[in-house]
Amino acid sequence: MQRPRFELPEALVMEILSKLPVKSLTRFNCVCKYWCSSFQTPHFISNNYHNNLENNNLNLLLSRCDGNTFQRYFSQLSNEKYQNYIVKQNIHLPFFRNDLPYVYGACHGLLCLLDPLKDKAAIWNPSTREFKILPPSSIQRPPYFSPFEETYLTLDDVSFDHASFGFDSKTDDYKVIRFVTLTFVNSEEQYPHPHFMYQVELYSLRSNSWQEIPCPDYKPTGTTLGNNYVDGICYWKTETGAYLDFRGLILSFDMGNEKFSILPIPEFVGSFPEYFVNLLVFNGSLGAIVYPTEGIDTSFDLWVTSEGVWTKQFNIKSISGVVRPLGFGKNGDLFLRDTNDEVLLFDASTQELKELQINTYLYHLRFTISLHAYLESLVRINGIQENIEKHVIRQPARDASNEY
Repeated sequence: MQRPRFELPEALVMEILSKLPVKSLTRFNCVCKYWCSSFQTPHFISNNYHNNLENNNLNLLLSRCDGNTFQRYFSQLSNEKYQNYIVKQNIHLPFFRNDLPYVYGACHGLLCLLDPLKDKAAIWNPSTREFKILPPSSIQRPPYFSPFEETYLTLDDVSFDHASFGFDSKTDDYKVIRFVTLTFVNSEEQYPHPHFMYQVELYSLRSNSWQEIPCPDYKPTGTTLGNNYVDGICYWKTETGAYLDFRGLILSFDMGNEKFSILPIPEFVGSFPEYFVNLLVFNGSLGAIVYPTEGIDTSFDLWVTSEGVWTKQFNIKSISGVVRPLGFGKNGDLFLRDTNDEVLLFDASTQELKELQINTYLYHLRFTISLHAYLESLVRINGIQENIEKHVIRQPARDASNEY
């Protein structure tokens, strides 16, 4: 006797599938055409991403630079604390060979890679392995007339820095903003004095082009930890005043209306020369981690803002030998680098500090180490699949000791 067949409604099947990892969904593309096309719909992509967001399924990339080849690469860490965040695989970027790209993002599982010394950038989805090379800027560089030297100066250098990557929900568009520094010199002088001019460029994935936008009165200073984009707004630390009279400010940019704004940094920060202030994203909100610039024992305060109100989340007191924070992982765990260039983990739930046995000093440039967290995503970027010869090379870690 043949058993009756029970078929689940397609809507329920899609709901169940939306909870699976991207790697599984990629394999299931070949099951049938309906599944393949369904996985590419905005509704399914959104459901899958929000399931990862609710479950806090963070993926961690440790960016570092090989001290022998001077090539930047990523180490993908296990996302389970009980595994001590061991290195699972190392990811190299042939597209940026001989460059030192910085990572901006993540936004909806996408990372922006940008070389500050060259007009070279890409958007990358590490989960789907889609890679989008951004076109070079076609924006004209203005001439610079020096009233003191009474002549037009020669453009000597162009650099790109303080970028941010985010999403414009009004136009359903991903955008990259970057600050451009133009260096002009008098080519007739033997030791010319440099003169600087600034521009701001905005890239749109929808139009696949760059445009120039008005430059704000303030320029970003310092660095952010991992990400500086929250809910359509990009944030940078900036400052005004002279030494010993610094006043901290926050420069923000709205991806929707494409306007800059200035916000005050609260008084809890203290005097700028005495404290480092790193902006970051903590549990989906703008945060600031504050720590002294000098001293043998370092303490860290984490402040987070919600609707304009800043509250202290926690304080880590007197950690001997810690140099600086790297960023946050799951459940508020803070990654730190110590004076021996080892990666440490501060467990927010137990207030304990432990060494992760991740090698960051052997054959590595210590000042290039950074941590980046992203959620898996199916978001498409009209790019190409990773080419192991030209774009991305993935290699399993040599062993659990992370000696690579």
